[in-house]
Amino acid sequence: MAILIDDPRWPAHGRLWAHLVSDHDLDELHAFAEANGIPRRGFDRDHYDVPDEAHARLVAAGALHVDGHTLVRRLIASGLRITARERRAL
Repeated sequence: MAILIDDPRWPAHGRLWAHLVSDHDLDELHAFAEANGIPRRGFDRDHYDVPDEAHARLVAAGALHVDGHTLVRRLIASGLRITARERRAL
């Protein structure tokens, strides 16, 4: 069980963003985010969007830094991944 974070490389709102996920369950992810000051509004169905300035702090708090491909593979393997098709249907 791990909390994973990828590189902050996704531009939006004048900054770069990373993704924070759990490879186990959403309760673990929400607990980690709450304990580390990440607001619930940053949750997007299977991940949190976190600003680049929070990246180092989250890694120091225990998030495992991985590349984007590894993050997606582990999220899919966990069964928590929400596909683009599923997002459109919601």
